This record gives sequence, C-alpha cells and structure tokens, in this order.
Amino acid sequence: MISAHSVSVSLLLKAKAYVELLKMRLSLLVAFSCAFGYGLATHGHVNWLTLFMLTLGGFMLSGGSVCINQIIEKDFDKVMTRTMNRPLPTGRVSVNEAIVFAAVCIVSSLLILFIFTNPLTVILSFVSMVLYSFVYTPLKRVGPVAVFVGAVPGALPPLLGWIAATGAISHEAMIIFGIQFVWQFPHFWAIAWVADDDYKKAGFKLLPSGGGKDLNTAIQIMIYTMFLIPLGLLPTRFGLTGINSAIVATVCGVAFFAQTFSLMKTGTRKSALRTMFGSFLYLPIVQIAYLLDKV
Repeated sequence: MISAHSVSVSLLLKAKAYVELLKMRLSLLVAFSCAFGYGLATHGHVNWLTLFMLTLGGFMLSGGSVCINQIIEKDFDKVMTRTMNRPLPTGRVSVNEAIVFAAVCIVSSLLILFIFTNPLTVILSFVSMVLYSFVYTPLKRVGPVAVFVGAVPGALPPLLGWIAATGAISHEAMIIFGIQFVWQFPHFWAIAWVADDDYKKAGFKLLPSGGGKDLNTAIQIMIYTMFLIPLGLLPTRFGLTGINSAIVATVCGVAFFAQTFSLMKTGTRKSALRTMFGSFLYLPIVQIAYLLDKV
C-alpha cells in the first residue's frame, strides 16, 4: 500500500522536474526584459495589471519554448555533462508529459498576451517561439549561423514590452532591441567557449571562425562587445533616458569590453568564464539603469 507521504514526495519531485523544464533563470531574464521594455515605453505611468500579465506571459512563453528545445535535444542532452541530469534525459518527465507541459505554457502565454496586450505583441511572441524552438534549435548542429538566428528571439523581449505598451514598432523600440541583439553574440560565444568540449559531444557548432577556441573567435567576441559601448548611449541620444544611465551603460560596456582582452591574450577557459559572467551582469544592470533614469 502506497502511503500518503510517498505520494506527496512523488508529486513534489514531479513538480520540481517541471520547474526545471522552465529554465527559471533564463525565463526570468526574458520576463524582466519584457517588463523593462514596457516600463521604458510608459514613461513611469504603468498599468500594473498589464505589466504583471505581460511579465507572466513572457515567462510562460520562454518556459514553453525552452521546454520544446529540451524535447528536441533530449538525446543530445544525455551525452553532455552539463545537461545529462535534466528531467528528460533522466526520465523524470516523459516526452509526452513535456509536450503537454510546453503546449499548456505556450497557449496560456499567447492567450494572456492576447487579452492584456495587443495583436502585434501576440504575433511577434509566436514568431519568437517558432524561431527559438524550431529554427535556432536544429541549426545548433549546422553551424554558427544558429547564433545569429537565436539572437533574434533572444532580443525580442524588450521589443515585445514596448509594443505591449504602445502597439507599435518605433525607432526607440528598435534601439532597445538592437542593444540586446548585439549583446547576444559575446554572450552566446562566451558560453560556447566554456562549454565547447560538451557541445562537441552533441555536435553543436556555435563558435565562429571555423569553431575554434582561438584568437579569431576572441577578436569577434571583442568586436561585438565594443559595439555595445556606443549602442548603450543611443537611449540617451534619442531622449529615451538621461545622462546618468548613459554613464552606467558606458562604465558597464567598458568593463565588459575589458574582459575580452584577457580572453584574446590567454585564450583560457577561465577568461571565457569571466567574459560569460560579464555578459550576465551587463544586461540587467544597464536595463535597470535605463529604467531608474526614466522613472
């Protein structure tokens, strides 16, 4: 006879596995970027219900998308050290359960966005999900073009937030999209450098310049990071934010840029890790600075 305690433990373990499928850190970053775009567009005059539902919708859309990604890559995840303990490779969640979970997340997200935002937000959200789940994911085994494709849905959240607030794509919206788009390249490549040995086991080809952890790749990471410095000033130049956030964006951009010189000089995993962590810090700090400067 199965005890109530055993059932409770089983349900808790299953719930934990579903939470893991959502990739919380990534999905929370997507949700925050949506909220950032919305907050910047509303000039501080926030409809809190809309903001909450937009954030929830963005979180669920990201969760559903990364769940599809894990379904498609479950066999590859089994052979990589960093992913072999995920719910699908370990069998804690079946493929059918994951498909249902992903569908519920995505449909719920699109429904929430349809009710609380506008049709353009819903359409671009759907496009983002398709690009990430069904274009970027299989392209990871084809070549570094996957990084360019993946950078589009990766940069859409702040644009979606802006459109949710205004109903239109403006030059201001494209500026915040552009900053996050360019940021994706050093971010993706630093991760690919650190995880290169694992990625090779699965046949993933994300590094540029022939896929080598070499000076050419480090230079490309440096160039894209350098572009972030002038791009970070555009919100101030076009009146989106003030001078304080321009200073923060410049300092963060220069600090992030400085990390790439160590990578160019040494080419070590430790330097790549520093660049990767630099990318993790850059985006939320700069976006928070923009928001505080506007409010």
